[in-house]
Amino acid sequence: MEIKSLLENARTIAVVGCSPRSTRASHKIARYLQEQGYRVVPVNPYHEELLGQPCYPDLQSIPDDVEIDIVDIFRRPEFTHRVVLDAIEWAAETGRKPVIWTQLGVHSREAQLAAEEAGFDYVANRCVLVEHGRVTA
Repeated sequence: MEIKSLLENARTIAVVGCSPRSTRASHKIARYLQEQGYRVVPVNPYHEELLGQPCYPDLQSIPDDVEIDIVDIFRRPEFTHRVVLDAIEWAAETGRKPVIWTQLGVHSREAQLAAEEAGFDYVANRCVLVEHGRVTA
């Protein structure tokens, strides 16, 4: 999987662990993605709206008509595997397989193995903002 092609073809990105605090990386990067024309779907169980968008408590709560291209994870590594399992479950329900993207410091080998065993593409330990800037420069 080529990062440039992935980011050029993606339209909707679920940001798992999106923060309401503008100083947090997940918030800044989600806002950046919006500014670049992506639809951002925030996922955080403690909020109903973030960045002017409905916020969902988990991936399974995202409406079926929302096509997610990338699941961008901003959770600590010990929670990454659980998010991947949620993505696998969501994919089984919707028939879609988004790319799993783990931000810097979020990668988990266990999560990567689960994703790959389920046939998902997995981007490990990379910042989507940095990669987007690199491939669109």
